[in-house]
Amino acid sequence: MLEAAGWRTRAIDLPSAGGRAGMPDDAHAVLEELKLIDGSVVVVAHSYGGVPVSQAAAEAGNVSRIVYLAALQLDVGESLFGFAGTPLPPEPRSFEPVPNDPITMFYGGVPRSEAEEAAKRLVPQSTKSFWDVLTQAAWHTVPSTYIVCEDDQALPAQAQQVLAERSNEVRRIAGDHSPFLSKPVELAALLSKIALESDG
Repeated sequence: MLEAAGWRTRAIDLPSAGGRAGMPDDAHAVLEELKLIDGSVVVVAHSYGGVPVSQAAAEAGNVSRIVYLAALQLDVGESLFGFAGTPLPPEPRSFEPVPNDPITMFYGGVPRSEAEEAAKRLVPQSTKSFWDVLTQAAWHTVPSTYIVCEDDQALPAQAQQVLAERSNEVRRIAGDHSPFLSKPVELAALLSKIALESDG
């Protein structure tokens, strides 16, 4: 949708998805990608992706705005599990499994067949990445927008609102945790508007 509107976009795979990498490794992957881009960049961080993006964008130098889409906008010294109040597991483990009902959690507003295909692409996540804490938080110096997904079952809107208070502005969309699938037209329009305002 964004490319159809004339925007150049890139998406990257984080090494902690399906691997044993930690959050710093994810941040390094984001930073290396940002270094390949000439000119200013609006970075859209979704879900856990907000953590490594906050870390990486602090060093990038070309990020004009961070958009946190139902994302973890954490501060220095915080981790995903720490923010969620998740206790240490009784036995160390390498991976966090895919949820038992990912369609309800992530894709509640997505047509069933498309949601099933999306769920098939999910992989276990490195536990280490959820415990690693931020040492830098770019949103202290880089303008940020938080998009609250009001029907999110993975990161409830109330928790998002707490995180959103750290952003310079807050927008809302009546969507689930994955509005790029459930509300693609509305989300693309909102992201375009945010990007244009960032340029202006």
